[in-house]
Amino acid sequence: MSDDKVVKLGAKREKPHENSSASDKDEELVYCSFCNRPNTQVLKMVKGPGVNICSECAMIAVQYLILNDRMPSAEAQQILDAFWGKARK
Repeated sequence: MSDDKVVKLGAKREKPHENSSASDKDEELVYCSFCNRPNTQVLKMVKGPGVNICSECAMIAVQYLILNDRMPSAEAQQILDAFWGKARK
C-alpha cells in the first residue's frame, strides 16, 4: 500500500517519470472540499473528480452515518475510537 498523502480516485495511475523528482509530487497542494484544509495539514486526502475529502472529514461523515441517532455496534465504535485516538496524536 502506498504512503502517499494524496490518493487520487477516478484517474489512471500515473507512471513515474525518470526526470521528475519526488519533491515535485510532495509540493502539490490539494484542498479538502469540506473543510478547505490543504493536504499538508491533514493525515490523508482523497482526490476525486472535482471534489476532495480529507481523512478527518471522511471520518466525521462516517461517524454521522454510523451513529444516525443510535448507538453504533461495538465493532463500529472500535473503528471510531481507533481513528480518533490516532488522529489526536
